Amino acid sequence: MTNLRHVLFSMFCFVVISAPSASAATLSPVEGLEAFRRAFAGIRDFSADIAQEKHLTLMKKKLTANGTVRFRKPDSFFMELHSPSASRVLLKDNTLSLKLPNEAERQNMVLPAEQGLSRWFAFLARPVKSIPGGFDVRAEKRGTVLSLRILPKTKGALKELLVVFREDGRLVRLVIEENNGDRTVMGFRNVKKNTGLTDKDFQL
Repeated sequence: MTNLRHVLFSMFCFVVISAPSASAATLSPVEGLEAFRRAFAGIRDFSADIAQEKHLTLMKKKLTANGTVRFRKPDSFFMELHSPSASRVLLKDNTLSLKLPNEAERQNMVLPAEQGLSRWFAFLARPVKSIPGGFDVRAEKRGTVLSLRILPKTKGALKELLVVFREDGRLVRLVIEENNGDRTVMGFRNVKKNTGLTDKDFQL
């Protein structure tokens, strides 16, 4: 189940270069979330290649892997990592499934309803007037690149999530900081939008 938790933190967003510089313009939390909503409003689905780097504090090591991700509104996300950290992950609303290459059975986890993809995209379907309860949000902008930091108020595994994206809806970087000190950095390239992904593209 540990592997499943690690994957969960890597995907917490889907409910999104580098950390913003000191000269970046500060946005209010509502402005930041509204900028995110506008950037992705016209995107029905997307796929991308990813490079993931995970720093494990307990093991004092760094794990790297390449892979692909696919997303389709309102509630489907798929990620595949290649060797040496091979795995396939499917998030369908708030049901998360993990399949490792040498295991016949899936690992499954049901997330709280408020963490489901459909809930977040229902929230982002309308202009943002307030931020969701239970989170602090910080936002900055430099040119056409925006960064959104999401910090849960409750003490849990997730400490901070940083999403870096462009105004045209291209994800650039995702950084997940966990309270145990682990850190995951995911970079996106070859992003393809609105290609008509189907159910077949979201199977383990």
